[in-house]
Amino acid sequence: MAIERILIVEDEITQSTLLSGIVGRAGYEAEIAMSGQEAVDRLADASRPAIDVMLLDLVMPGMDGIEVLKAIRPKMPALPVIMLTAHSSIATVVDAMRAGANDFIVKPASAERIRTAIEAGLKTSAFVGEIGPMRDQIRGRATGHGFEGLVGTSESMQRAVGLAKKAAKAIIPVLIEGESGVGKEVFANAIHDASDRSGTPFVAVNCGAIPENLVESILFGHEKGAFTGATEKRIGKFQEADGGTLFLDEVGELPLDVQVKLLRAIQEKEIDPVGGRQSIKVNIRIISATNRNLAERVAEGAFREDLFYRLNVFPIHLPPLRDRKSDIRSLTEHFLDQIAHMEDIDRRQISVATLKLLEGYDWPGNIRQLQNALFRAVILSDSETLTPSDFPHLTPTQPIYSAEATAPPSSPVLPVPEGMTLPLLGADGHIRSFEDLEAAIIAMTLEKYDGKMAEVARRLGIGRSTLYRKVAEYGLDNN
Repeated sequence: MAIERILIVEDEITQSTLLSGIVGRAGYEAEIAMSGQEAVDRLADASRPAIDVMLLDLVMPGMDGIEVLKAIRPKMPALPVIMLTAHSSIATVVDAMRAGANDFIVKPASAERIRTAIEAGLKTSAFVGEIGPMRDQIRGRATGHGFEGLVGTSESMQRAVGLAKKAAKAIIPVLIEGESGVGKEVFANAIHDASDRSGTPFVAVNCGAIPENLVESILFGHEKGAFTGATEKRIGKFQEADGGTLFLDEVGELPLDVQVKLLRAIQEKEIDPVGGRQSIKVNIRIISATNRNLAERVAEGAFREDLFYRLNVFPIHLPPLRDRKSDIRSLTEHFLDQIAHMEDIDRRQISVATLKLLEGYDWPGNIRQLQNALFRAVILSDSETLTPSDFPHLTPTQPIYSAEATAPPSSPVLPVPEGMTLPLLGADGHIRSFEDLEAAIIAMTLEKYDGKMAEVARRLGIGRSTLYRKVAEYGLDNN
């Protein structure tokens, strides 16, 4: 299984060497680009291995970090980018985040801070895949047809659509609940398109992706001179959405102090930009979404009860894909049409056996993961019809470890059956050894998370160095 590849974009040889060492010791493959243009050219080179995360210096001669981001984001919106700079200011951070940076690190930074940022970036992109160029059209934004762009006839889907259609007729706040990848933003956009605000701005903001010290400025804006480095006035997401709809994704991740100001903004329909002397009236419709149980967050003291009741006026629950498997066929056909159109290629067909495989899988990443799997299969397949072999990660396989390497001859390792069930008994009827079970658990986790070592280590709760040692010790295949 492939090791994640990190592109380091740094014009200073000392810094690039230092970062390369940190990346390598963390178990990743490091590449170095000595200029912004070199980085853009490297990312555009489809003949070379894909980059999983980019560490990008902000200040470079020629094309700086912001310019690099603006150049790559239209074609690579899912690539995690971590901005590096020795000169930090709030305004600089805001510029970087608006341009599409996922994280911001002030140099010099500890190796642990850099490793943590990389792991967070890999986690964020785990189910996003290579579908970036399709994103807007798949979401339905290009169509403006509201609920006509939604796919699925299952009872749970139709129940959610029925509620959403009622919500579109009113301006009350809507709270969309569901796991990551179920299509919460698609639903929010459909409600907006079907409402009397269709044609006005639809502004989405992921509350969980904004650094805590920037949330207020991103949402409400700031005035020139409001803080050190605020060299110009910036409007926030509320003003961007004025007259339209503001979609607050992962609203449960907002800090408590910002929750207070959000509550006031909803109640009074006005905002206070950072450093502003007077409030600004806004006319917006709030749709929020969460993959967390907000009632439990309230009980834990992590979310304000009064804000919860303000947002939870009209709740809509979106079911996970595993609970609406009858929709997988229509979703698959829909995405194959989308892929053919976006990539300007012949439309792929899909075999009956492949559909059965897709319908039998539980899709922990939900619709987003299905999109990703189909996109990857279409791009890599040389056939006009997709077969089960085009979805190797969904096809039941034999264990990727050997019985000889992990268990004594008297207690052979049993294959892991479909569904990721781990048998405790060996073929001899006795409990398997601890080492045998540990090897099986690591092997299963490597398989489930496509060999992404950072994610595997995080899921198992062990360090990356420990994971690499055990992979080698048990003879597990990580190539």
